[in-house]
Amino acid sequence: MKVREVLRLLNDDGWRIVRIRGSHRILAHSARSGIVVVPGSPGDDIPPGALHAILKQSGLEKQR
Repeated sequence: MKVREVLRLLNDDGWRIVRIRGSHRILAHSARSGIVVVPGSPGDDIPPGALHAILKQSGLEKQR
């Protein structure tokens, strides 16, 4: 899955980019605590382990 697709999923769920540090996008949710870090450029593929961690941290893993 591409970084662009993951960002779209998170954005649709209410996560917003609060800052960018290099190629890492840090997202926060207005109703949930914590942050989610998405590494890489928009066209890059996210490794399976990182994708699993992002979905788990964001709570999207339970919805799928």
